[in-house]
Amino acid sequence: MIGLGHVGATVAYTLVTKGIADELVLIDTNSDKVVAEQYDLMDAIARLDTSTKIVVQDYAALKDTDVIISAVGNINVIQQDGDRFGELKFNEAAVQEIAPKIKASGFNGVLINIGNPCDVVTAYYQELTGLPRNQVFGTGTFLDTARIQRALGNKLGVDPKNIGGYVYGEHGESQFVAWSTVTVNGRPVGEIEADYRINYEELETDSRRGGWYIFNGKGYTCYAIATCAVKLARAVLADAHLAAPVSTYHPGLGTYVGQPAIVGKNGIESLVFLKLSELEDGQLKSSAEFIKQKFDGLNRP
Repeated sequence: MIGLGHVGATVAYTLVTKGIADELVLIDTNSDKVVAEQYDLMDAIARLDTSTKIVVQDYAALKDTDVIISAVGNINVIQQDGDRFGELKFNEAAVQEIAPKIKASGFNGVLINIGNPCDVVTAYYQELTGLPRNQVFGTGTFLDTARIQRALGNKLGVDPKNIGGYVYGEHGESQFVAWSTVTVNGRPVGEIEADYRINYEELETDSRRGGWYIFNGKGYTCYAIATCAVKLARAVLADAHLAAPVSTYHPGLGTYVGQPAIVGKNGIESLVFLKLSELEDGQLKSSAEFIKQKFDGLNRP
């Protein structure tokens, strides 16, 4: 676990309390914070039915790890700018420092990035670590898809878990809900839209802006994104072949972008190409182009 802010600490806590990892390596630039989290988690372990060995500040220990989760970021920048891309300069420098250490450790597992802007930072991690593209992916639109499940579920009085479908594109303002993929209790949403007077634009705005509602209320988000990261890590560890919308490399678009993929022990086992509408296909290309432009502006090797 690299980066122990609100999100990273929540991920670490979840991994320990659910007994998912038998060994957890905690790394952060703030050594006092890392040691404090280690002791707090070790005290919790004394009351759990499982045990997790916790190692701190040891990049060499990454050689034998199966999964790295990176939650590096600077929340103060977002609070000032109100934009996920506000973190880009900070995270560009952070990845430049972290990636060579990951590479030097001999790590050959799966790297899951949470840090924003997610798609750009994930692509940068892949380039600087030299890991195969399938072994580096980001949480991407997995969280945004959960938000549309929540929004549509609330509108219809349906459990969010029974809402199917995906949010595609950037984890950011150019994302979009692929309504052609959305189902409610197994039925295409188009079959019931008239009965419930579904306002797609309103729901999509709710999904896209959902994180900002939370951020403005408590100053950060942590539970939902941490849950997404843990679920993806668990899918890798269990070779679950989980279908999920994540930020992964799209060969046709030439960039990392949020899209459905199968997640297993090798990271991205395969991509899932669903038939999108002409409008949705254009939105995906536009979002991918936006990500590429931001990535091309980074300090490249």
